[in-house]
Amino acid sequence: MHVVMLSEDGQPIGTQEKTLVHTTDTALHLAFSCHLLNDRGQVLVTRRALSKITWPGVWTNSFCGHPQPGEDPLDAVRRHARHELGCDITDLAVALPDFRYRATDASGIVENEICPVHTALLVGDLTPNPEEVMDWQWVDPVDLARAVRATPWAFSPWLVEQLPQLGIYNP
Repeated sequence: MHVVMLSEDGQPIGTQEKTLVHTTDTALHLAFSCHLLNDRGQVLVTRRALSKITWPGVWTNSFCGHPQPGEDPLDAVRRHARHELGCDITDLAVALPDFRYRATDASGIVENEICPVHTALLVGDLTPNPEEVMDWQWVDPVDLARAVRATPWAFSPWLVEQLPQLGIYNP
């Protein structure tokens, strides 16, 4: 699997093997996040598997990933929903097209991404991939926002930064 590498102004400048991208000096690359909702208006939060290179065991948004070179961004989100959560999605929409962040986890590994944020609705049931997700929970969006404000250290830094910008989490 390859990751699309980006210039500082967000233009593709090449690709790199995913296993080589995330280091203590991670170069800017393309990713995506998705917040999955159910028919009751709840949002899915997941806890990252302990085998993950960055932020293992941390609670985060529904799922994240990297589009493959030349892959349509929305197709990448759908593909990763099937890979990480074993589900299909509908009503996929871009909520934050220009979201960008840089953060360093406790091990010193850096995330440095232009990461458009999406929302979608779940179709059917979840079958989370244990290599990606160790736990998951459907929660009220306002309750999640309150939890993140109270204990930001328990959540991924990208989720902490995304929530105030997403209207679904405002009380």
